[in-house]
Amino acid sequence: MNIISTKDFSPENLGYFFDKTTEMRRLDNGTLDERRELASRHLGRQMYSLFYEPSTRTRSSFGLAAAKLGIGKDQTENAREFSSAAKGEALEDTIQMFNNYHIDALVIRHPETGAAARAAAVAADHMAIINAGDGKGEHPTQALLDSYTIYEHFGRLNDLSVTIGGDLRQGRTARSLARLLALYPGNDVTFVSTPSFRIADDIKQELTQAGTSFRESDNVHDSVRQADVVYWTRLQKERFDPGESMQDEEFVIDQNVLDVMNQKAIIMHPLPRVGEITTDVDRDPRALYFRQAGNGLYARMALLDYLMVQKSSLHTS
Repeated sequence: MNIISTKDFSPENLGYFFDKTTEMRRLDNGTLDERRELASRHLGRQMYSLFYEPSTRTRSSFGLAAAKLGIGKDQTENAREFSSAAKGEALEDTIQMFNNYHIDALVIRHPETGAAARAAAVAADHMAIINAGDGKGEHPTQALLDSYTIYEHFGRLNDLSVTIGGDLRQGRTARSLARLLALYPGNDVTFVSTPSFRIADDIKQELTQAGTSFRESDNVHDSVRQADVVYWTRLQKERFDPGESMQDEEFVIDQNVLDVMNQKAIIMHPLPRVGEITTDVDRDPRALYFRQAGNGLYARMALLDYLMVQKSSLHTS
């Protein structure tokens, strides 16, 4: 099994992953014997992280998740500069090479949309491909931890009012979360951005087909008043076209926004932030983005555990 898109998730397997994520947190925070047992769970397995773009949370949480499960790990932090990609090697050739190293999972981040699917198309059956972000496309494991964070707080993923704001045209985390929300009934989504940075039409079409109501706005204050979840993103300036810009100050969560926000709402962000949520917001109990980041470790532990168990069952069946 590969994890290429949020389309690889369903309400059924998400329920499994949520339960397993909670279990992984409990075991990792348990006794020394429990942690030792966890660390011997998948001895002999290997994972490689192939990152063509910078990352802190995704790369480090996958590495720690593997270590805590006893999975051997190695990585390339900036493959565009420090791998044969700098010499012009095709992604497919790189994946063919890893096929012959007989690793169990390859976690890939790539600047090109669709790169993870290209990798999966040539990967050997024994190697699971996990998409850690492909250009403007998707970030399915981020969506997994984001939806878990919402579920952990509200106890459900249905009948929620969710505001998603910032650079939505290029923000793959926003795309992936919107797709997962469309799996559950009764959700209402508000996309907040300027006209040139709105969410792409394919996501709006998918929401319409799923029967998920949505609207678009450029007014931050109006859009957060009744929201249960406020999910904010940074400007993806590394993906801007030459000469392109967006006014950062128009889309900032600060005390003025907090004052009109639903008192029972939660504030989320995939991080890193670069000014679109002011640091004084951190003290507000509604700010859950650091808890959200912490959930990434346990969600990825749950995912790796599932993939390794699946591989074992295939080999013994």
